[in-house]
Amino acid sequence: MIEDIKKKSAERMKKSIDALKQEFTKLRTGRASAGLVEPIRVEYYGSPVPLSQVASVVVEDARTISITPWEKTMVQPIEKAILASGLGITPNTAGTAIRLVMPPLTEERRKELVKLAHKTAEHARVAVRNVRRDGMETLKTMEKDHKITEDEHRKRSAEIQKATDEFVKSIDDTLAAKEKETMHV
Repeated sequence: MIEDIKKKSAERMKKSIDALKQEFTKLRTGRASAGLVEPIRVEYYGSPVPLSQVASVVVEDARTISITPWEKTMVQPIEKAILASGLGITPNTAGTAIRLVMPPLTEERRKELVKLAHKTAEHARVAVRNVRRDGMETLKTMEKDHKITEDEHRKRSAEIQKATDEFVKSIDDTLAAKEKETMHV
């Protein structure tokens, strides 16, 4: 029972870090990434579908993303979806291939992106701390109901705190890597 609490807490903390990494792929740095176009939805026969379901997305080089629709008729809807997405990138179309060239970021924009990354990381830290709080409350309830001893409660609380510290350090490391990538010219 107690091991389940520890295991579930660790799994939920890991999910918070995975969500952080997913959010970081959506942050535009000066470098091309397929994750930038992942959230874009395209009208396909009347319903919005992810871009990856109507075209192949390939990162050609450090600054270029190439999108090749599987149907020629999808070029216009894909262009329209990219323009409407708010990425701030104008698609270049040559026949059926669409290219997105990442413009270099200004120093000011890089600093804004780093601030946004810090906010996103803080949300992940809060999520990890909320998981810790839930685990601690469960242990406290178990002690109150005499299912575990006070010593067992202290021991398991320390284990949950140790896991929390490790996950927060992982978040900080991920943030530092993203900050370095964003500020690199």
